[in-house]
Amino acid sequence: MVRKIVKIDSDKCDGCGVCVPSCAEGAIQVIDGKARLVADNLCDGLGNCLGECPRGAITIEDRSAHGFDERAVEARKSQAAQTGEKPFTPPAGGCPGSMFAKMAPAGDAPGAKSAGGGASKLDNWPVQLSLVDERAAMWKDSNILLAAHCTPVAMGDFQQRLVGGRIVVIACPKLWDNKPLSDKLAGVISNNDIKSITIARMEVPCCGGLQQIVYSAMEKAGKSVPINVMVIGIDGKVQSVNGLAVGDI
Repeated sequence: MVRKIVKIDSDKCDGCGVCVPSCAEGAIQVIDGKARLVADNLCDGLGNCLGECPRGAITIEDRSAHGFDERAVEARKSQAAQTGEKPFTPPAGGCPGSMFAKMAPAGDAPGAKSAGGGASKLDNWPVQLSLVDERAAMWKDSNILLAAHCTPVAMGDFQQRLVGGRIVVIACPKLWDNKPLSDKLAGVISNNDIKSITIARMEVPCCGGLQQIVYSAMEKAGKSVPINVMVIGIDGKVQSVNGLAVGDI
C-alpha cells in the first residue's frame, strides 16, 4: 500500500538522536551513527519527530510501505521491557554539535598559539548555520560573518582577515535546502539586534545563493541589516567587495 511514512536523509543526519524520544512507537533508532527507520510497520506517518531534527533530515513521503501495526508497536515495547533495553537518551542539551559555546579567542592571549602555529580568532560554537540557536546570547549586538563552506579552505588569511570581532556561521547554498537556512537566519535577525552581516562567498555562480538566503531572511524577519559582500576567487584572492573590484577600492 502507498501511505505517508517518515524519510530520513542520511547525508543530513548527524546522529544526534534528538528525534528518537519523540517517536513514541520506537520506529526510529540511532544505528551506526545515523538515525534509521527500523521498521515501516512501526511508523504511523504522523511526523511527531519532524520538528525535533536540528538538521532538517526528517521529512514525510508517500511511498509503498507496510501499514502501521499497533500490535507490532506493543510487541516491540514489550520485548524492550523484557530484555531491559534502555531507551535512547540524547546528550544533555541536545546534539553535541549544536551546544552553544563561547570561547575566548586564542589570539586574545599574549603569545597564544594553536598547534599549527597560528592563533585562532573563532569565539563561537557551533558554526553551522543549521545548528545555531536563534536565541543564544552570542547574537546580541553582533556582527555576523556568513561564509560559504569553501571560503576558509580557499582563502589563506581567512581567520586573520574576516573572523576577528564577528560571529561566524557557515552554509552551502548548493548542498543544502535554502529555505531552512533562510528560516534559521530569519529567526536570528528577528530575535536579536544584529549590527551587520558580512557575506563571504566564492566566485562560482551557485554561491550567490548565500545572498538570497540573507535577503529572504530579512524579508521574513521584517528587519533590515547592513550587508557587505566579499567575493573570493578559486585562487583564494579577494575579487570584489560590495561589487567593487579590489583594485578599485
